[in-house]
Amino acid sequence: MELDPAVEAQLQLSTFKGKFDVTEFVGGVSEKLIAQSKSDAGPFDPIPFIKTFEAAVDKLIAVRKEVQAKTEQMEKSVRVSEREYSKKMADLNRGFESVGNSFSGMESRMNEVSSTAIRIGEQLENVHIERQRAQAAYDIIDYYNHFSKGDTSRLDALRKEGRQGRRQVAVLLRRLNTVAKEVDLPMADKTRENIEKYCEKFEKEMLNLFDRCYRKGDPKMMHHCAQTLLEFNGGSSCIQVYVNQHDFFINNVRESKGVEDSLLWSVISNSATIPPKNEAGLTELFTEIRATVDTEAQIVKAVFPNPPVVMQVFLQRVFAQSIQQHVEHLLHRATAMSDLAYLRVLQLAHIQTSILVEDLKVYELPASGSRVPFEAGELNKTLFGTANVGINASASLSTMLETAMEELFVPYTEGQRYLERESQSLGALYASILVNFTRYHQAKVPKGKSSIFDRVVNQLSNTAATTSSGGVQTTSAQAANAILRFGGLNAEKNVVDEEPVREEDGQLSVDVAEKMLKWHAEAIGRCVELSAPNDLSRNTFALLRVLAEAISTAYIEAALETAQVRLDASDPKTEPLLQVLITLRTVDLICHLWQQYVNTALLPLASSSVTIRREMLVFNNQTVSRLEGGVNQVMHRLADTIVAWLSSQLSKQKRNDFKPKNDDISFARVNTEPCVACCDMLEKFRDSAKVNLSGKNLESFLTEIGISFHSLLLEHLRKFPVSATGGLMLAKDIRMYQDTISSFGIPSLTERFEFIRQLGQVFLLSPEILKSYITENYLGRIEPSLLKPYLAQRSDWGQFEKGFNDSGMSVDGAVSDTAKSRFGRLSVMMKELEGLKLEGLRLSEGISVGIPTLPSGFTGTFSMSSRPFAS
Repeated sequence: MELDPAVEAQLQLSTFKGKFDVTEFVGGVSEKLIAQSKSDAGPFDPIPFIKTFEAAVDKLIAVRKEVQAKTEQMEKSVRVSEREYSKKMADLNRGFESVGNSFSGMESRMNEVSSTAIRIGEQLENVHIERQRAQAAYDIIDYYNHFSKGDTSRLDALRKEGRQGRRQVAVLLRRLNTVAKEVDLPMADKTRENIEKYCEKFEKEMLNLFDRCYRKGDPKMMHHCAQTLLEFNGGSSCIQVYVNQHDFFINNVRESKGVEDSLLWSVISNSATIPPKNEAGLTELFTEIRATVDTEAQIVKAVFPNPPVVMQVFLQRVFAQSIQQHVEHLLHRATAMSDLAYLRVLQLAHIQTSILVEDLKVYELPASGSRVPFEAGELNKTLFGTANVGINASASLSTMLETAMEELFVPYTEGQRYLERESQSLGALYASILVNFTRYHQAKVPKGKSSIFDRVVNQLSNTAATTSSGGVQTTSAQAANAILRFGGLNAEKNVVDEEPVREEDGQLSVDVAEKMLKWHAEAIGRCVELSAPNDLSRNTFALLRVLAEAISTAYIEAALETAQVRLDASDPKTEPLLQVLITLRTVDLICHLWQQYVNTALLPLASSSVTIRREMLVFNNQTVSRLEGGVNQVMHRLADTIVAWLSSQLSKQKRNDFKPKNDDISFARVNTEPCVACCDMLEKFRDSAKVNLSGKNLESFLTEIGISFHSLLLEHLRKFPVSATGGLMLAKDIRMYQDTISSFGIPSLTERFEFIRQLGQVFLLSPEILKSYITENYLGRIEPSLLKPYLAQRSDWGQFEKGFNDSGMSVDGAVSDTAKSRFGRLSVMMKELEGLKLEGLRLSEGISVGIPTLPSGFTGTFSMSSRPFAS
């Protein structure tokens, strides 16, 4: 059966190449048959489909056989090609192996030839060196013989040949001069003299030529002269000529008087002003130095073959002449004014010079050779062991600048010079601000009493007489001398008319303390700037001692001593000196400020030395502990004074104040006079304490005064008879006492005076109620026998005493078993009160002024850790 052309096209080999889809293939073969089947109206006829697909299968089988035949033929061709390729690769490998072997042999032969050539080269080099050495020796001997005959014509001719000739002459003369010193032959001295004269002549000629070129501004010729002189004798003479004739040094010598900075000199001795940052003349000089060095760096680099050495010589001259002269002038002028002016100028100069040194370090020029020709270099190497002879920069420019600056300030800072001057300045400043304060407190201390002033003056006198092993006064001695001198404490000084001191002169002031700390901080700033790193910790500790000597001993302790003396001398009949609390508050503020300064500014500076830091901590803690001890003594004495005054007021109570006559005058009184006086004093004390104390200190001080007054009242109520109407008067007084103590805001005191109020009620109640009343509340905690002395003061006690004793209290004060079970043995509170009455006032273990101490600081019962810094 013949297939349709469209179906025939589907059965070609190209249809199965690439992407093949069976569904599309079957659809393409049967597409027309399906169309014909749909067009026929009759039933479906499968015969056309069967015939078409049978013919298509036969055609596909034929195509498959054709493809298999082609595949077998191609496989045979591939196997033949593979055998031929393998054969060719084997032939090529054998060829490459043969070529590699040939190259290996050639390399071995080349290595042998190279080794031979190297040995020949080394031998030729040795021969060349020997030849050069022989030629050099011959030339030197020849020229030496000419000099021995006085003939210099060959050198003269060579010298006139120009630059190259002069350089050769320089090398020859250097070698001849060296050889002449070693020759020991007849006429050698004469020859040596001739060579030295010719060397001097040649050097002068080259220096003159360099000078003429320098004045003409010919850098190329200057470079030639410098190079020639470098090869002749190292070039040092050329460098000296260049530096000595520089306009900078000539102008500075001529302009010896610098710019006058009148503003600086008018305020530099005033401690209230800020230390100056610069001085006009010094600033102008350093500006000129910067500009000059910037210009000279370019010239030196172009002219000299060894620019680093020339720059170092130039800058050494700048420091040794220009800067040193100006600094000496400034310090000499400041010395005549004051120690403070001297120290401020020294710091100013040191800071400005440090900045200048850092600016000049950028001019570190690269080192270069002496540019000696190869032949000359080899001759030098063979004859003298070195190719270049000249000045070598052994140290960098930065090192040289730091050394120059150190040498500039060593005369003022070495040893103890600076520290002694600083201590003396601080001592003078502190003494000047405390002179009236010292006179005031010295006048307040009784002459016949050994006080802190006597101890301070004796200590300062002993310290002032102390000298070091070298016979020089120590730092502490300098400060002590200043305080004695300016404070007017010298025993041998003549008495002169002085202005009378005022009351305010003797008052402690936070402003004064701030000034003292400010001056000390300025001194510490100078210490950091001027002290060597290894000495900073030790110097800081020394200045801390000076500060402690002034602010602790001469200032705070003096005020505490005067307060103690006033309290000791006060009359118990007069009101206590509550102004002492103002002094204690100021001490607290000053100590807070001082210790904060120590912790923040001084201790970090001692971190490099563990030993010195520990010593500073111990010293500071001892100083603080001494101050706290002084504050404790004043607080104890003030408490004693207040309690004594209250006791004296209570002693003024009249015998019949609580047993009045039945008149209108007695009932018109609200409170008795001793009650009003005591409450007024307690209110004044409360107000003053709350203003000047805080925290635990305030609470403890108020508590101690309240407890002491409570004891006084317990004793007081046992002394006066009380009638029925007098009980009302007593209740009014007790109520006033209770209200006053309640204003203290101390819960424990409120409870104690509630007990006093309940105790006062026993004078108002009827005997029938009294028996049950004393078994309740606070009175129920007290044994009835302890209440008997108070009940005995009732005017009607004799009427019901027997019945009261029969019900629970024996005549001798013993308590029956029934009473014991009823009342218990809760007499702790009364026994405490009796103990307080017997022992008197005791301010616990001590009182802390609230100083933020160091790790091993004072530990007391009271603390003021939350104390703010305020004035």
